[in-house]
Amino acid sequence: MTTDTMLSPASRFVQFYALTKPRVVQLIVFCALIGMVLAVPGWPSGAQWLHMAVSCLGIWLVAAAAAAFNCLVEKHIDARMQRTAWRPTARGELSSSQALAFSAALCSLGSVILFIGSNPLTMWLTLATFVGYAVIYTVVLKPRTPQNIVIGGASGAMPPVLGWAAMTGQVGPEALILFLIIFLWTPPHFWALALYRVEDYRKSGLPMLPVTHGSEHTRLQILLYTVVLFAACLLPFVYGMSSWLYLAAAVVLGAGFCAYAWRLRRHYSDALAWRTFKFSLVHLSALFAALLVDHYLFF
Repeated sequence: MTTDTMLSPASRFVQFYALTKPRVVQLIVFCALIGMVLAVPGWPSGAQWLHMAVSCLGIWLVAAAAAAFNCLVEKHIDARMQRTAWRPTARGELSSSQALAFSAALCSLGSVILFIGSNPLTMWLTLATFVGYAVIYTVVLKPRTPQNIVIGGASGAMPPVLGWAAMTGQVGPEALILFLIIFLWTPPHFWALALYRVEDYRKSGLPMLPVTHGSEHTRLQILLYTVVLFAACLLPFVYGMSSWLYLAAAVVLGAGFCAYAWRLRRHYSDALAWRTFKFSLVHLSALFAALLVDHYLFF
């Protein structure tokens, strides 16, 4: 009897669950939920909370499907990188057909849930996001251009747009502001990680910016993006989406991110690159949490 056939159902579940990149998908759903909440004036009704829950489930399933497809396409690259070599597809614990069937099942189920439980616009936007990430970014852009993160970041910036569309049936300017914030946040977030893992990316053959243009150029780009991001994070207050509470949080978090980028530019170390990457996660999560708190305290 082979090791594969001896796996318990629980072990197999863990392998499939790992393909969904749970922490990444959790952040996606959180950003989508922020879009939903901000689209509803005041405290949501019970029916609206149920609508949000169903929409979040559908978005989670499609996002998880995209993550699984990414693991399938990049299994040979993942196997060469220390950060990703543990993934079941990279280790050969799950076959390509298993990963593809799993991705297709999640995407199909999520799409049906969004079509029936949310609205057709949200379903189509979510599917477009799936194609943008799983195909355009993973298959086309990532192996060909060091600007893969910049261009492909459009897919990663879609969650609040999906959330807004789920509750309103349209895409408003408020949703586009949230999209812009995540779009500008994505490059410095990933480039900080790429600096820390530059040898991994070099071995993988992927044309990440630190590999193709060097550390100094990448650090300059991180600094420039964080400055532009700082300005974009003020837009919710300028547009009237939020009050002074959010503005204070945006200024503190933006100044912190810029400070990390400035230090990274002047005095590079792998430890500082890693801390910059971790702070970028805190920055986005806390920024959107501040939007949420501000919405309920001062709406």
